[in-house]
Amino acid sequence: MLENPTKAEIASFLRRARRIAILGLSETPGKPSYHVAEELQKFGYTIVPVNPKAGVILGEKAYPDLESAIQGAGPVDVVDVFRKPDAVPGIVDEVLRLKVPALWLQEGVIDEAAAQRARAAGVFTVMDRCMFKDRRVIDEA
Repeated sequence: MLENPTKAEIASFLRRARRIAILGLSETPGKPSYHVAEELQKFGYTIVPVNPKAGVILGEKAYPDLESAIQGAGPVDVVDVFRKPDAVPGIVDEVLRLKVPALWLQEGVIDEAAAQRARAAGVFTVMDRCMFKDRRVIDEA
C-alpha cells in the first residue's frame, strides 16, 4: 500500500508549490473540485483548469488536456486530480511524459499501482487526500 508523504513533507511541499493544474475541475459552483480550486486561489495559488468542456473557470482559461495546459499556461508544480480512479494510469503516463514534479490524487481517487509507478519515477505523490484540507491545516498549526 502506498504510504503518503509525512504531514511535514506535505506541508513543506504545499508551501513551495505555486501553480496547480486541476484535472477534472468543474465549472459548477458547489462541486467539490470547484470549491477546492476556489479555496486554493484564496491561499495564493495559481490554478490551471483542465476540463475539455469549459472555457473559463474561476477567472482562468481552461484547457482540454494537461499537455495543452502546460503549453498554454506554462509549467505547473503539481497536478491535482479530480477524476475517476480508472483515469489515473493514463494521467500518470502524462505526468511522467511532461515531467511534472508532483501528483496529487484527491480523496477517493485511488490507484495503488499507478501511484507507486509515479513515486518510483521520482514524482512527489499524494493519494486519497484533499489538497485544500491539507493546506488549511498549515495555517492552523
